[in-house]
Amino acid sequence: MHRALPSFALGFSVVWLTACHATVPPTLETRAPPPPPVRVPPGCESSQAGEYHHADNPAFRYHGEDDGGTLSLTVLRARTTEDGGTEPPESSASSIVLQRTPEGFVGETRATGFTGSGAPCPVTFPTELVACEDAGLTLRAVASTSIDEGCQPSRSGPPPVRLKQVLLRDPPDAGP
Repeated sequence: MHRALPSFALGFSVVWLTACHATVPPTLETRAPPPPPVRVPPGCESSQAGEYHHADNPAFRYHGEDDGGTLSLTVLRARTTEDGGTEPPESSASSIVLQRTPEGFVGETRATGFTGSGAPCPVTFPTELVACEDAGLTLRAVASTSIDEGCQPSRSGPPPVRLKQVLLRDPPDAGP
């Protein structure tokens, strides 16, 4: 009986020691690698929030919101009155959403397209921001697409072409 106690104590010690989890500080091998750096054109790191208009057609206006990672541009369009004037812009269902990523300042233009029979369909166009300057923004976007009656991209037709779009920054309101 005298020998059983030391054997029992030894066995208990081994079980107790193996049940404890050792805390090992993380090593270089166990740490996650840092995320890749964001790569955007010069000047695009800062906020691009503001009001813009299209350089070729000032009736197209844009309201930009920027949270530091995503730039969202809501497309606005001024309505033409019967006498040839314009009314204040109203919001459309079109928008441009761009993310600052390691692959650039990229995203899509979201709009409504129409099938051959006139049915409305949501469509997206690849879009990227290629320049941010004091005067405004330069985008490169696919200008059009073909959709079938099921609102799916058409498999026929010419390949998409990316066109340069320039949005000029509106001057800040002078205020009263």
